[in-house]
Amino acid sequence: MSQTRINIITAGIVLSIFLASMEGTVVATAMPSIVAQLGGLSIYSWVFSIYMLASTTTVPIYGKVSDLFGRKKVYTFAMGLFLIGSVLCGMASSMESLILFRAIQGLGAGGVLPMALTVIGELFSMEKRAKMQGLVSSVWGVSSVIGPLIGGFLVDQISWQWVFYINLIPGTLAIVCVWFAWIDQKSELTKKVRLDIAGTILLTLGVLSLLLGLNELGTPISFWFILCAILLLLSLIYVEKRSEDPIMPLKLFGDRLFVVAILHGILAGWAMFGSLSYIPLFVQGVIGTTATQAGISLTPMSLSWTLASILGGRMVLRMNFRHMALIGMSMLTVGSFLMTTIGVESTQLSVMFFTSLMGVGMGLTIPVFMIIIQTTVSRNVLGTATSTIQFSRSMGGTIGVSILGVFLSSRLAKLLLSSGYDIGSVSLNSIINPKPGTEPSISESLRGALAVSMAEMFYIALGAAAIGLIVVFFTPNGKITQLSQSKSITVIDN
Repeated sequence: MSQTRINIITAGIVLSIFLASMEGTVVATAMPSIVAQLGGLSIYSWVFSIYMLASTTTVPIYGKVSDLFGRKKVYTFAMGLFLIGSVLCGMASSMESLILFRAIQGLGAGGVLPMALTVIGELFSMEKRAKMQGLVSSVWGVSSVIGPLIGGFLVDQISWQWVFYINLIPGTLAIVCVWFAWIDQKSELTKKVRLDIAGTILLTLGVLSLLLGLNELGTPISFWFILCAILLLLSLIYVEKRSEDPIMPLKLFGDRLFVVAILHGILAGWAMFGSLSYIPLFVQGVIGTTATQAGISLTPMSLSWTLASILGGRMVLRMNFRHMALIGMSMLTVGSFLMTTIGVESTQLSVMFFTSLMGVGMGLTIPVFMIIIQTTVSRNVLGTATSTIQFSRSMGGTIGVSILGVFLSSRLAKLLLSSGYDIGSVSLNSIINPKPGTEPSISESLRGALAVSMAEMFYIALGAAAIGLIVVFFTPNGKITQLSQSKSITVIDN
């Protein structure tokens, strides 16, 4: 493929990653205005939950289907579905219809990012792939910073519908770039296609049940969703062992490096994304900042993650990738430990520093495992392997958010009860925005209870990070060496 075509495809992929990474922050900024116009405050959270359920569930399926039908067709389908969902969301006339259309948007989004990463893995050599990981992280970092600004501008100056319509131009350009520049290899066009229908159904229902169980964690129905997920996923293993072309090739899990990468994704995602979901609450509810300042508190983390990813993508070409993964996970663990020391005397600056360390840890480890796995797996399972790693991080984040949230609610309730407060009359809103005339001592007591419960909650994230560090110790020793005109991995087991 010519360099011109590669450059055009790269431009399309960068646009895709920008849209995928910006979507969450832009919509979150617009939601107060959306609720004010459409109503439905009681089902507010489902605007986010349904998108997460749809996009996370479909990630591994897109990976396998792209291995069968080719990257171009599957990428175009995913991006097209995402844009159709975006238009429908902008046309929504009720909160119920918005939730339905967000599900359609999420079904497309589930394929956009993993397909973009898979195309990078297929187009570029090892050295260039490492540099592209840096570019991906840069785009992600920039979008996380400007996403809320774009969302706020569109809502204030035009209308909330445009937080969805804005996807149309860059999304369409991305499709055009990839569709006309990508050339499918002959093997993609001539190979016999077999889709594992039974495996696909079991995987979809199993993951969906698990996500619903985690989303409802702490309620009686959660147990039944999780039990159903376990049974479905056990059935999936049984079916996949006997399938000629499984949707989830179990042979991948026979590779120690791949298993370490998956476990790292789950545990690091648990620690990082679980923590980040509650940090704005601490900054606003305990330290006492505004909502805008609470959002800004995550900016240093985004920047440190971006810079560390760029550096990590280059370092992995020169040093033992096991050592680099250990350094990254150590940084994530140290940052998680520091988050357990927060309290009513903490400052916003200290929280920024702690989360920046966590960002460096993620930035150093994520490119390592993605680059190495994309290099070691065979091309016919590249999409599956890439999407499975992406899926593991999403699942880890979902588990982290759910477990930390249940602990926080439970611990805060106990602390308030022990202090003599009526749980039914106290809300987080009363802590963040106390009503005029509220006794200062009461407000301080509530902030103190929130601070203690959140500090204890972060021990759960620390536990996940520490276990992740132990897991990374099992990464084989290895270096990237130049062999002829291509890059490959030299693995040296202890």
